[in-house]
Amino acid sequence: MRKYGRTSAQPRHRRLALPALGAAAVGALAWITVTTGLPGGASQEANPAALVAGENPGYAVEDFNYPLADKILAEKNIVLKRGDGHITLADCASGTGLLEIMARDKADKICFKVVGDSGWLTLEIPAVYAVKGNDYTTAVDMSVGTEEKSFDIAKNSWTPVGEAADPDGRDHMLVEIRSSK
Repeated sequence: MRKYGRTSAQPRHRRLALPALGAAAVGALAWITVTTGLPGGASQEANPAALVAGENPGYAVEDFNYPLADKILAEKNIVLKRGDGHITLADCASGTGLLEIMARDKADKICFKVVGDSGWLTLEIPAVYAVKGNDYTTAVDMSVGTEEKSFDIAKNSWTPVGEAADPDGRDHMLVEIRSSK
């Protein structure tokens, strides 16, 4: 019996064809996903951001270690340990406004640039006997054996520290610099 020009076999054919076509499409999608490892068949090389977009970025953790400390130790024999980045080793010829340090074991001055409202730096420089301050309020901590001493540094002038300020003339090591405006 014909209804609207169709045979009764046509609806049955469509009922079988549509699920088979759907199963083939799902199978093809599954095959693409398995072979490329990505949904939709996109390769990692074609779109590397697709993998990262759904992930959270890692955390940056500041450890306050002085950058390139090993290189500075090898070249200048100065141990720079940790700091907040506001007190950095500088070339003494680079200008004015630097903290200047004199040590018996060094032929030349050692200079540091101070920026920002405050700063700190831990380090090891043996046989320090004088520090010239800048426009910052500065204090240095020094050690001799197990004893630690702190010295306030006069602004823009030389301050005797370590063996120059010790009645016994003992050798002192500079271990920390702290500055603030």
